[in-house]
Amino acid sequence: MESIESHHRSPFAIETQDLTRLFGDKAAVNRVNLKVDRGTLYGFLGHNGAGKSTTIKMLTGLLAPTSGTVRVLGYDMLDTREGLEAKRYLGVIPENLALFDNLTAHEYLMFVGRIHRLDIPTIKQRSDELLELLSLQNERKKLAMEYSHGMRKKLSLAAALLPKPQLLFLDEPFEGVDAVASVAIRELLTQFVARGCTVFITSHVLEIVQKLCTHVGIISQGELVLQSSMGEILANGSLEDKFLSMAGSQQGSGRLEWLES
Repeated sequence: MESIESHHRSPFAIETQDLTRLFGDKAAVNRVNLKVDRGTLYGFLGHNGAGKSTTIKMLTGLLAPTSGTVRVLGYDMLDTREGLEAKRYLGVIPENLALFDNLTAHEYLMFVGRIHRLDIPTIKQRSDELLELLSLQNERKKLAMEYSHGMRKKLSLAAALLPKPQLLFLDEPFEGVDAVASVAIRELLTQFVARGCTVFITSHVLEIVQKLCTHVGIISQGELVLQSSMGEILANGSLEDKFLSMAGSQQGSGRLEWLES
């Protein structure tokens, strides 16, 4: 198999062309052309049902597109061999977290590490550091089913980071996470990108995205309606203003006459 170094010719961590996914006759994702530079923290925004999670599933090989192409870290994700090789360099927090409820945090991270062929001392060292950073060091012997939603989110992030990936996909990583952990996660992601890696993140918390991300894409009704650097967006207002102008048309008037009488 080719190594990741042989794919560094591509300047993009993620590149799609006319990426489309149909469910019946409905286009959940419609001819999306993403270009995500390496070493960026890319915020992928959209209202509920806009196509964010479906896009991530196709980018990570969990869902086959109806048509179009996907390249991740230079690998063709639609090619079985290349797609499998690419997954060695990806970390993912999926929409449903995908934890094993009957494993403890320690057991789960050991399982993930062994899948990635890490040696046991390395797994133990990285697990200890991640659990401490995410304030889970005292919960390592609890079963995942006993965790709160926020704790499960943090454990999923620890598992995604454990193999030291080159590209991290995070679907709503701040949902249900307390303020202290949120700051720790943001610092961790900033360090991750500083060493040349890439983060692709979805979040409904626009304030965090504005502070954290270097680039933004906005998807509305399955179509990519904006792709820009954060600097360009903020030069003309706030991220919230831009998001509402590009995707806010999906919302109602925000008024209930019967509450006003």
